Amino acid sequence: MALKKPRLPFNIKSTEPAAAPESFGTPGAPVDHGHPFYFGFLAASGAVIAITMLRALASASQVFVLIIISLFLAAGLNPSVEFFRRRGLKRSHAVVAVVFLVLVFVAIFSAVVIPPAITQVSNLFKNAPKILQDLKSNKFIGNLNNHYGIIDSLQAKFNSSIHNGQYVVSAFGGVIGVGRAFVSGAVATLTVLILTLYFLASLPSVTAVGLRFVPASRRDRISRITEAIIIRIGGFVSGQATVAFIASIFGLILALSLGLPYPSAIAVLVFVCGAIPLIGHLLGITAVTLIALSKSPTDAVITLLLYIAYIQIENYLIMPRIMRKSLSIPGVVTIIAALVGVSLLGIVGGILAVPIAAAILLIIDEVVFPKADQS
Repeated sequence: MALKKPRLPFNIKSTEPAAAPESFGTPGAPVDHGHPFYFGFLAASGAVIAITMLRALASASQVFVLIIISLFLAAGLNPSVEFFRRRGLKRSHAVVAVVFLVLVFVAIFSAVVIPPAITQVSNLFKNAPKILQDLKSNKFIGNLNNHYGIIDSLQAKFNSSIHNGQYVVSAFGGVIGVGRAFVSGAVATLTVLILTLYFLASLPSVTAVGLRFVPASRRDRISRITEAIIIRIGGFVSGQATVAFIASIFGLILALSLGLPYPSAIAVLVFVCGAIPLIGHLLGITAVTLIALSKSPTDAVITLLLYIAYIQIENYLIMPRIMRKSLSIPGVVTIIAALVGVSLLGIVGGILAVPIAAAILLIIDEVVFPKADQS
C-alpha cells in the first residue's frame, strides 16, 4: 500500500527567482480622437448600425403595429372594466364580462351584416349590366357617355373582369393571394384579440412595471400623468362610439326614407365604419351607395349626396364637440391629428392619432409649459 505524502501545517515558499514578464514592446501613442479617420470610422460604424436597426424594425413593423393596437384597445376597454369593478367584481371577472360583451357584439354584427352583404353583392353583380344600361338611358349621363365613353368603358371593364366569376379572385392576386390574405388577416385578428385580453387583464401590473424605470422622485407624478392618458384613451373610445352611434341612426333613417333593402344591416355597417375616424366613412359611403345602386341609380345619387353632407356635419360639428368634452382638445387638433394619422399609417393611424394627440397635449400642459414658465 502506497504511503501518502504528509501535509505540512504551513506553506513553504519557493526560493527560485520568478520568471521575468514577457515583453510585448513599447506601447504606442494613444489614438487621436480628433483624427479624421477616427471620426469617419465611428460615423460609418454608427450609420451601419443605425441602418441595420432600422431595417430590423421595418421588417418587424407589423408586429409593433399589432402590439400598439392591442395596447390601445386595452386602454380603451379599461373604463368598462373599471365600471364593473366599481360594482364589486374582481378585475379578472370584470375582464371576462367585457370580453363577453364584445364577442356578443361581434356575433350580432356578423349575423346581421354578413348574410345581407353577400346577398347584396351577388344581386349587384347580377344586375350590373341592367344598371349600366339604365344609366345610358339617362339624358345627362347619356350625353356624358357620348362625349367621354364613361359607361361604355365601365361595361367593357365589367364584361372582361366579371366573366366566369373571376373578378374577386383576380382582385386578390389569384387563388393563392386569396388564401394568403385570409390567413394573414385571421392570424393578425387572433393575435390582437389575445394581446388585448392579456393587456386588459394585466394593465395595472404592466403600468407598474413601466413606472419602475422612472426615478423614484418623479414616479408619483409620472404615474398620475400615465393614468390621465389611459383615461383620455378610454374617453376617446367612448366618444368615438357615440359618434358611430349617431352615424348609425343617420344610416337607419336614410335607408328607411329611401326604402333601401336591409336597413338594420346598413345601420350596423355605418356604425362600424363610423368608429374609424375620417377614413371609415369612405368605406361606408361606398358600401351604402352600392346597396342603393342595386335598387335604382336615382337612389344611389341621393344616398351619395346625403351621406357626403352628413360626413361634413360630423367632421366639423359633431366630432369636435364630443371630442372636446371627452379628450379636452380643440376640434381643429382632432381633425389635423386624424388626417396626419391616416396619411402615415392608414386606418390604424386614423384610429390612434387622436388619443395620441390628446396624450401629447397633456404632457405639454403638465411638463413643457411649466418649465417654460419657470425659465
